[in-house]
Amino acid sequence: MTTSAVEREPAVGDVAPDFTADSTAGHPVTLSSFRGTKQVLLAFFPLAFTSTCTAELCDFSTDFDQFASRDVAVLPISVDAVPSLKEFKAKHQMRVDLLSDFKRDISRAYGVLDPDRFYSKRAYFLVNRDGRIAWKHIEPVAGQKRSNAELLEQIQSHR
Repeated sequence: MTTSAVEREPAVGDVAPDFTADSTAGHPVTLSSFRGTKQVLLAFFPLAFTSTCTAELCDFSTDFDQFASRDVAVLPISVDAVPSLKEFKAKHQMRVDLLSDFKRDISRAYGVLDPDRFYSKRAYFLVNRDGRIAWKHIEPVAGQKRSNAELLEQIQSHR
């Protein structure tokens, strides 16, 4: 991904901007590698170790099997560096791997980088098996989050 990526939110129906990001799993993750096999829920979160982000990521871990049983890969993304994300994941015993957007290229490509704070807004993009955006939601306030029940409902309705 280049830093000249367009800084607008992709619309529902658009091909999801592809990316490769370092992860807490120890290897890079590429969005397009899921095409044809799984839906992907991109879950941008502002910063590790903050209250709403901690609750959100712990909820993903609690309901990990519900997402997995629907063939959905949950990819939480923040601007934190991988070592911070590894510590965050370990501290809360999270089951999901976290992706680092340290250079902010992914947040820019999805139009969710907060230019004043230089971290991403809390946002969700459901990418279907064809690599297109099936649903999206950007939180108007960083302290709010979607419930897993709502996310699972959106996943079910966009199969």
